[in-house]
Amino acid sequence: MRGAVAAGHPLTAMTGARILEEGGNAVDACIAAGFTSWVTESPLTGPGAGGFMLVHRARDGSDRLFDFFVSLPGRGLEGATAAPMDEMEVPFDEQTIQFFRIGGASCAVPGAVAGLSEAHRFYGSLPWGELIAPAVELARAGVELNRQQAFLHAILDVALRAEDDGRKVYGTSCALVEGEQLVQQDLADTLELLVAEGAEAFYRGSLARQMSQAVRERGGLLTETDLAEYRVIRRRPVRVPYSRHEFVSNAPPSSGGLLIAYALRVLDRLGSPGPPGSVESTRALAEVSREATRARAGGFLTGLYRGGLAEKLLSEPTVAAAARRARSRGSRVAREPAGAPSTTHISVVDARGNAASLSASTGCGSGVIVPGTGIHMNNMLGESDLNAGEGRAAAGRRLTSMMAPSIVLAEGRPRLVVGSAGSNRLRSAILQIVVNVVAHGLSAQEAISHPRVHFEDDQLNLEGGIDPAVGGALEAEGYDVVRWGDLNLYFGGASTVALDAAGNLDAAGDPRRGGAGVVVD
Repeated sequence: MRGAVAAGHPLTAMTGARILEEGGNAVDACIAAGFTSWVTESPLTGPGAGGFMLVHRARDGSDRLFDFFVSLPGRGLEGATAAPMDEMEVPFDEQTIQFFRIGGASCAVPGAVAGLSEAHRFYGSLPWGELIAPAVELARAGVELNRQQAFLHAILDVALRAEDDGRKVYGTSCALVEGEQLVQQDLADTLELLVAEGAEAFYRGSLARQMSQAVRERGGLLTETDLAEYRVIRRRPVRVPYSRHEFVSNAPPSSGGLLIAYALRVLDRLGSPGPPGSVESTRALAEVSREATRARAGGFLTGLYRGGLAEKLLSEPTVAAAARRARSRGSRVAREPAGAPSTTHISVVDARGNAASLSASTGCGSGVIVPGTGIHMNNMLGESDLNAGEGRAAAGRRLTSMMAPSIVLAEGRPRLVVGSAGSNRLRSAILQIVVNVVAHGLSAQEAISHPRVHFEDDQLNLEGGIDPAVGGALEAEGYDVVRWGDLNLYFGGASTVALDAAGNLDAAGDPRRGGAGVVVD
């Protein structure tokens, strides 16, 4: 096998597979798939996004995290105040509606272009232009909307078609629907500029000037200096043992990887969780999720930036105390802020055992599409879960994120590459996929398709497909159970590549998102 790719859209996965077939490595495939996702999954990601890539290099067993998440704008505008943001609703179904804020004031400094460029500089083997070419081709030819993408277009329509430039792309009179063709000529032109001039063209010169002008005219604080001074940060990832494996993930100041690592440590301490979907395993997942929510309270956000939080949270005394509470069903925890499942994820393993795990997002989009460029700016400053509990910080500061591109190693080799969308629900999704593969021995497809559990605000959400008797038994124990009728995007949209005991690769995209996996022979 030459490797495997999993992504949030079949064409994204096929692009990564094409690069592997042409001799590219895992990072090449991940970068190319990342550019293609800007076209195939444009409501979720694009050049206006931020994200992270975790890379495992087989040659020396090293793991390195590229942090290219968004940062606070406003360099050179000391004392300036952004305009009020506009509020929008995102409906998952008739009962579940979340509120988000959009507009120029919601736009943070994007890092996606710089991140893909930096990953290519360190690990890429094929030419930069070859990795962008498939995205250009698709943007010009157009992509037919599948059912899942049409749903995303519908729920995010307020942002996608907020202005004339958005309506030119996403429908003049109404949102595009399943089967319609999405053509993005302006985005193709921007991609070709990146081929010709590299990432520098995005952060300096006329394109940077256009982005700053578009955001400033709409009440935001993005300056050309913000863009020119943006830098990718290379970090050491979080790593913890779990069930004779090693879990490696995103590091502070982001929180997702750390909280999943903490939950896995507590779960390991509790012992065998029981068969997947059983009362025992569901109860254990609910209680470790309760402990992860508890950990996020108090001074957690400040600790992410000060340093030392990971060591304290993952220490033996902290984990032991959490396990004791989990066994006795700890007290009610405060509600944590949550966002939309507006991330996309790509997982790749190549024939040499290199792995790449990429998560990126524009949030739910700001509604600001820079005229003539196809660049939809992120709304990360309008996401309450990323901006909770702190006053205005200095321009240039990285925002925290729940995104958690992850790799599970067995004896130093990739056993599982995984990541997900879903705000705080992505913690639940990644946690359960890791447990399903590592502890229960499920395949990638079985692990990702298995109905999920999510514990939030003292309610235990059970996805459709979980045995009704399990919900009944847990209700009898005092849990406030919320039953869902089917698999739902609310529970995240993951992509995973797994290696079984025989050394065979398996790849799967999330059916909740219309994702796909491709194994390259």
